Amino acid sequence: MQTNNRTDKKRLFQGIKTLAFAVMSLFMGPILFTVAESDPDNKYHTPLLIIAILICVFAVFLVFKGIKTIMSSMFRK
Repeated sequence: MQTNNRTDKKRLFQGIKTLAFAVMSLFMGPILFTVAESDPDNKYHTPLLIIAILICVFAVFLVFKGIKTIMSSMFRK
């Protein structure tokens, strides 16, 4: 019986793409948070703050999902 120890390239690129979106979100969230906090008297302060926090949480989720996808492409179950 021969086992195939090759990496699933399609799944690997999917994980890398997920990590690319995570990196963009990791920058976009704090920048939006800074913009929201720069002028607290603005009427868009609260919505921008909520969106920025959601983007930051989503970025952390994407990092874990991307790493899990890359690991599953290398070490198949």
